[in-house]
Amino acid sequence: MDIRTADLCDAHEYKVRVVEPMFSSFGGRAAFYGCIATLKLFEDNSLVRNALESPGENRVLVIDGGGSLRRALVGDQLAALGVQNGWAGIVVYGCIRDSRAIGEMDIGVFAIDTHPMKTIKKNVGEADIPVNFGGVTFTPGEWLYADEDGVIVSATPLH
Repeated sequence: MDIRTADLCDAHEYKVRVVEPMFSSFGGRAAFYGCIATLKLFEDNSLVRNALESPGENRVLVIDGGGSLRRALVGDQLAALGVQNGWAGIVVYGCIRDSRAIGEMDIGVFAIDTHPMKTIKKNVGEADIPVNFGGVTFTPGEWLYADEDGVIVSATPLH
């Protein structure tokens, strides 16, 4: 299904929340959408692996990494898990790495930037809680739509 965020904003202006422009697209899917699952963590991607190892069911994993530009929260191995387990996309409020390889994968990946350094592993963070960045609260079970024009969130499906 061809989903365009601009068209969704036109049709559902009072139902959508628009995330401030901050992301670049790195995945092989330029546009994606799905029900939201969330993580809140900082420079530790242990919970990212746990999430992407579980059935994605065409959901979008939203990772609140605190906007850190010091370590990458997703790399090619984790993105490959997302593809393998049926995730539609990953939105990272932070950095990714292995961007060339991720760009060849059938998954949407939006992030602030890239960084070559991996994370620490302490199993610290929270899952399935509302997270807030870019002027928007992302609540598990709500819907995220992303394409070259931006990222929008809705309490209900718009497609």
